[in-house]
Amino acid sequence: MNDSIHIGLAQYAPIWLDKKATLDKVLRIIDEAHQQDVQLLVFGEGFVPGYPHWLSFLHASKFEDSTMKALHAHYISEAVCIEDGDLEGICRKAKEYTMSIYLGIIEKPKDRGGHSVYCSLVYIDQGGSIKSVHRKLQPTYEERLAWSHGDGNGLVTHPLEGFVVGGLNCWENWMPLPRAAMYAQGENIHVAVWPGSVRNTEDITPYIAKESRSYVVSVSSIMTKDRIPDSLPFAELLRNAAPEIMADGGSCICGPDGKWIITPKPNQEGLIVGKVELSKVLEERQNFDPAGHYSRPDVTKLIVNRKRQSTVQYEE
Repeated sequence: MNDSIHIGLAQYAPIWLDKKATLDKVLRIIDEAHQQDVQLLVFGEGFVPGYPHWLSFLHASKFEDSTMKALHAHYISEAVCIEDGDLEGICRKAKEYTMSIYLGIIEKPKDRGGHSVYCSLVYIDQGGSIKSVHRKLQPTYEERLAWSHGDGNGLVTHPLEGFVVGGLNCWENWMPLPRAAMYAQGENIHVAVWPGSVRNTEDITPYIAKESRSYVVSVSSIMTKDRIPDSLPFAELLRNAAPEIMADGGSCICGPDGKWIITPKPNQEGLIVGKVELSKVLEERQNFDPAGHYSRPDVTKLIVNRKRQSTVQYEE
């Protein structure tokens, strides 16, 4: 059991909507993180193959629109299929370096037919095994035009060098009951992944830290219009409509007292490394522990359904 670990915040741009190239970039970032003694490496929401930014600046809700259909088809074709082994290279790297990884992906799971996509947060442990795949419970606003609703199967925590880590996607971090589900499992490092925006991370990160008396690690991506590749359908249309900066980062770490360890870092691509100490969590739990001595389960209690949902159950 260690009192401290190093956490790497991978604030990078994906090779947008190119699964293979982005996975190769993830492997290079893991190599870099290993050189800096990172034990937990975190990537932003939907990092592989990227966030569907066009939903915000094109008329994405127009029904039967050929442009939207083409972009959606491309998005599905570049999504990650875990069952096909898309993450095996990353798992091998995690095992080689004894490194745990939270990776945001756009997942096309076979247990839901393989034609719809989910915003998923994957946890890979130090032995290179996928321990959880959390599909975002509630896509936010226009995201519902691209992503499907997830379930509670991934609302789990994981042991790591004496710590307990858990993670949620983007605005799930504003949902009090999923947060409570993580706290009740002993979480003391809360990972919050985002597509990329200081306006999200600067407020919620210290708030969750104060509420949970845990470390909170917020990780966002970078994305600018000059990174839209020519190979993408309607690339020029996207460039003409997109803002210069679609995701500005803002990755950061707050301590269990709600004070910044690493302040939000906008508009810079790279690996940000911070150190966290377990003893600081125990100190802050002295006067407030939301799932322990400062709770009243005889009065209020949460029920969590962690069954993986599907449209069919087969009986042989």
